Amino acid sequence: MKKLIYLIIVFFLSTVYVTAQLRSLNDIFPGMNNSILDAALSDAGYINSVRSADKNELIGFQNNRLDPQITNIILSKNPGFIAESIIVIYGRPGEITLLSAYNALLNIRDLKGRLYDSYSKNEAVPLFEDATRILSERQTTAIADPPPASFVPSNEVVFIRLKDANFGNSFYKAEIVRINNGLRYTLTNFRSLTYFFIPVIREGNFAVQLYLEPISEGILLYSIAGANVSDFFSSRIHMNSAISKRLSVLTSWAKDGIQKNR
Repeated sequence: MKKLIYLIIVFFLSTVYVTAQLRSLNDIFPGMNNSILDAALSDAGYINSVRSADKNELIGFQNNRLDPQITNIILSKNPGFIAESIIVIYGRPGEITLLSAYNALLNIRDLKGRLYDSYSKNEAVPLFEDATRILSERQTTAIADPPPASFVPSNEVVFIRLKDANFGNSFYKAEIVRINNGLRYTLTNFRSLTYFFIPVIREGNFAVQLYLEPISEGILLYSIAGANVSDFFSSRIHMNSAISKRLSVLTSWAKDGIQKNR
């Protein structure tokens, strides 16, 4: 009986401690516009895209308490276009952990077949017809996703091949890094994205950041993406849509994976 009471007290104190350490959505984004807040708390989340000249319209460049490197890594690519997304995945304090998020990001094959609304085809089609982890930048042999991890490493690098509906086989380097209270996932193309063998986005010029942090409401998934594209292609391709749909697919992948691994 004494042992049971002791365990209950330890559990209670641990829960109180975890809750006290967690920030809220308002702590990170104080004074967020109500319409954006409602969208961020909805199942679909909030998403917006702009030209880089209008970046101050994005939440990530307004008053917030995000680590500056989250947006600065995207800005370092000199993007012409930027998109961002905010989603809150609900859960009791301590229920959704960084380990849940980390394990979700390991499941590369779950990116396969995720749909987006194609304007040209007027229907929902898979953005990535195939998705797999590969050995390295030089060795593109497909390898299996690892089993769920029991801890979150301080940093890790993963190489990925995606068969993109628009760009064909595309190759990315993903860096997973623990920062402050969260986890930063940076995805950058290490080969040019091409259309009919013509380079549209050069090596290293497309990057996506996913930032995940347990908060009092559950877990925050803040995402931002940017692309540096020549004027020739940006005048012929709806780049805001191209970036937004890729960001949307990546965030839905992370969100669904977290909910499955919670």
